[in-house]
Amino acid sequence: MITLERVGVCSCADVRPWKYREESTMSNEQVAPETKGVTAKLLATVDLGPEIEGMSGRQLRMRMVTIEPGGVFGPIHDHKDRPGTVYILQGTITDHRNAVATDYGPGVGWPEDRNTTHWLENRGTIPAVEISVDIVRQE
Repeated sequence: MITLERVGVCSCADVRPWKYREESTMSNEQVAPETKGVTAKLLATVDLGPEIEGMSGRQLRMRMVTIEPGGVFGPIHDHKDRPGTVYILQGTITDHRNAVATDYGPGVGWPEDRNTTHWLENRGTIPAVEISVDIVRQE
């Protein structure tokens, strides 16, 4: 199934307001390989305690995550208590959730909320690079 959907509003002229994604049904969705071929570079953090009342012990984190061809960001995991968003810079990332595999390419992304349980992989031939922004507990 191919779906075209609106992905939010941005004042940036070079960002496309529509995204292309391709979905396919997976027969064995809950079996996800362990993480391999993934590197994450911390780009920035903001301590949310002083910024927003009630957010003590939380931080806003931005990372650049690279998944090499054949790489997997697994195993299956959720985002309860760790909401975030992802934006693809390069390559294609396949997001496996709810028995559906969705391919995302450059210029698009997705939300990760308390209802998100998934794993990711790069089935392509070039490294896939994403910017991941999430709220996490400070370590």
